[in-house]
Amino acid sequence: MKQFVLVILMISILVIYPAQSKATTLPCSMVLEPVDKKLTNAKGSALIYKVKLIPQSFARTNISILGVHLPKPSAYGNYDSYEGFAFIPNEISWRFRLYPTQEIDGPTWAGRIDDITAKMENVEVQIRLSNSNSKKLGPSILSGKIKSCK
Repeated sequence: MKQFVLVILMISILVIYPAQSKATTLPCSMVLEPVDKKLTNAKGSALIYKVKLIPQSFARTNISILGVHLPKPSAYGNYDSYEGFAFIPNEISWRFRLYPTQEIDGPTWAGRIDDITAKMENVEVQIRLSNSNSKKLGPSILSGKIKSCK
């Protein structure tokens, strides 16, 4: 009987306190899927992990993003590049430039940010259009949520 009560208590705690289910164990990676389903070849990935760059410092979170087969930014208007964008809704966001590689079939866009100190809960990661001159951030092209991290 005591074991039965203990099991019920543990299940109740998991149901009552679901906040733990929002967090993910680091390191993790996710696939970034196209927002517009017509972009069948466009895909991306994000790697999220702890990094300690300075020996005397505490570990911070790194987000590294890679995007492939993305359309030319100018196809969407006054944009000339892509940026990585990650955010926790109604709390904080981070944006960082993605750099193109020179490849025959179009560039691979990649970049990273190393100085995140927030807890990685309920995070969404995106590749968004950007205008490097005006610093205007455009709409999301690829997106993924930390709940899909593996």
